[in-house]
Amino acid sequence: MKSMLLGLAFLFTATTIMAQQNPPKSPRVTASGENVEIAYGQPSKKGRNIFPGLEAYGKVWRTGANKSTDITFKKDATFGGTKVKAGTYSLFTIPGEKEFTVILNSVPNQPGAFDYEKNKDKNVAEVKVPRQKTAAPVEKLTFSFPKGAMVFEWDDTKVSVPLTF
Repeated sequence: MKSMLLGLAFLFTATTIMAQQNPPKSPRVTASGENVEIAYGQPSKKGRNIFPGLEAYGKVWRTGANKSTDITFKKDATFGGTKVKAGTYSLFTIPGEKEFTVILNSVPNQPGAFDYEKNKDKNVAEVKVPRQKTAAPVEKLTFSFPKGAMVFEWDDTKVSVPLTF
């Protein structure tokens, strides 16, 4: 019994050390603006075609890597013309050649877009915005909050959603 417990303790320790040594390929990062914060897995381009390619046109994307991207509004907001209450939401996107649909869903911490279909009735905003081209390729998915907007850029694409508080 004692040797079995020692073996389990060793296995647990080895697994913990390995987990600490193998961070996710797309680290979870946070971007903040006035009254807003977004946490997301930050994927890199790594020479790949992103839109279309890694992310297909017309298919729901978690707007990041790993689990869902979660956006927290510290005050009630207007997101792309839709009024939303303060709180945390999952952010999804449906890429398109000329426009992207950006979606706020009231269920945070989803396992990527895997549960989107079962939770899509909990969407609180769906905003269609034009796809813009960046001046130069952006290696890592990046969010920013210039006055009056939420912006994300990746590869050759820039998406801007009006955001006010």
